[in-house]
Amino acid sequence: MTVKLAIVGRPNVGKSTLFNRLTGRRAALVHDRPGVTRDRREGAARLFDLEFVAIDTAGLEDVSDDSLEARMREQTERAVREADAVLLLIDARAGLTPLDRHFANWLRRAETPVLLAANKCEGRQGEAALGEAWELGLGEPIPLSAEHGLGLADLHERLADVLGTPEMPEDHGPAEESQVDGKEEDRVVQLAVVGRPNVGKSTLINRLLGEERLLTGPEAGITRDSIAVEWNWRGRPLQLVDTAGLRRRSKVSDSVERLSAADTKHSIDFSQVVVLLLDAELGMEKQDLTIARQVVDEGRALVVALNKWDAVPDRAMALRQIEDRLARSFPQTRGIPVVTLSALHGKGLDKLMQAVFQIYDVWNTRLPTGPLNRWLGEVTAAHPPPAPGGRRIRLKYITQARARPPTFAISCSNPKDLPESYLRYLENALREDFNLPGTPIRIHMKVTKNPFSKG
Repeated sequence: MTVKLAIVGRPNVGKSTLFNRLTGRRAALVHDRPGVTRDRREGAARLFDLEFVAIDTAGLEDVSDDSLEARMREQTERAVREADAVLLLIDARAGLTPLDRHFANWLRRAETPVLLAANKCEGRQGEAALGEAWELGLGEPIPLSAEHGLGLADLHERLADVLGTPEMPEDHGPAEESQVDGKEEDRVVQLAVVGRPNVGKSTLINRLLGEERLLTGPEAGITRDSIAVEWNWRGRPLQLVDTAGLRRRSKVSDSVERLSAADTKHSIDFSQVVVLLLDAELGMEKQDLTIARQVVDEGRALVVALNKWDAVPDRAMALRQIEDRLARSFPQTRGIPVVTLSALHGKGLDKLMQAVFQIYDVWNTRLPTGPLNRWLGEVTAAHPPPAPGGRRIRLKYITQARARPPTFAISCSNPKDLPESYLRYLENALREDFNLPGTPIRIHMKVTKNPFSKG
């Protein structure tokens, strides 16, 4: 059984920096501005021989109204309840603050064991705060520098007393070709939900999970980090990734928003299926097409989901406009599935997940070489390649080089003179004849070696 360590503290004390240090990767956004982290994030962590799940949380604020800060605090309180131990982090350079004292009093009443650590202790500036930290009544403070990796041995010693020697959690991470072996239904499908701000991405994931796992609200741009959550749908394991809303690049001037956009792009790069969520009342705008193009160019399977469908007056017209826009904008990826739903009311979720796994299976297709070569002979006979300079280009052999997305290699006598239009013809014929709708297809032309050439 794995154990969890929740890292808590007021804003800007270095919780995300310590989380990244323990997990060994820059998973959480780090910025000098307070309050960058909003949702709680979990990750497999290792500290010498200790292995556990670390939970990065939002900065604690002393608020209890309906504000965003209050909802962030509720997420942190939930993380404390779920954790096996809590690490309260203070800023040694800033010294002890009334907010530190307030939340230390709250944690002392909790049933979860609490450790105290003073971050940013490099140099002499933090020495005074170590003496003050005893006043919190949480025992001896652990001096740390999460940024420079100092004090980790002391943290290990104290954590070992609390956590013992737990088992290492299974960290599925970004899925690549390493998951090819094994049964298809056992593979963890990496599913990212992307879109413009305030279209309901976090609401959709919360509805799928059946709990308020992610922060939601009327404010646009609540999500900043890409948050991954493990889930199962009808026995199929997934990793759901909620991402920050993407606006036009020309409108992004804030440094934190730029970091969030880069984090979303990283999530697309390492996903397998991407759900592009649209506001059905607004339809498909230019920014939606830009996001979809990023997904297709990266070679990921794409599902378009129309949220807030219950509020659309003329549904037939709205759906036809979306499908026509996709057909015009992505003629090279015909058949992208379009699903209608209402994340708020939980309608259409089964249709969405069925479309996700259908397009995943297409994206993961492998075709045998024999039928492929028979197909190549038929399509080249029906529409022969051009003959520049009077010598016809010959396509001799085809094989599938890889899946995810389907990628094919064709031996060609003169690939440099083969026009793009003929490659599109081959791609469309592959899609239609082998039933590969909606997924990117890659075709690479290889030069056929002449066995009679010298050298």
